[in-house]
Amino acid sequence: MKVYKPEWQCTFSVNEGADNSATWKERIAWRLRAMADRLEGGGRTLTIDCRVSPSVSRDEVDTCLGKGFEVTQQLLTQLAHQQACEDVLRDAKSELYEQHPSP
Repeated sequence: MKVYKPEWQCTFSVNEGADNSATWKERIAWRLRAMADRLEGGGRTLTIDCRVSPSVSRDEVDTCLGKGFEVTQQLLTQLAHQQACEDVLRDAKSELYEQHPSP
């Protein structure tokens, strides 16, 4: 009887800039991207390297990335809501946030 063993591998990395082993062309490209981000005001350039074996379609990868960004949006919205509530509380009840010296 033959035993089948599925094998797979997935590597996923996100970069915001050139790493130490980058070529001079890559470093210049990242500097230009950073400059463009500053000019556009608040943008953020990322590269995503995703290697999956056995291969999956680009559409499937794009669907997964889209869902991941949806989750990111939900988490950031939740954090912004929590921070807004804390800001209101700090303003309305500042005495709760006053530092009292230790005896």
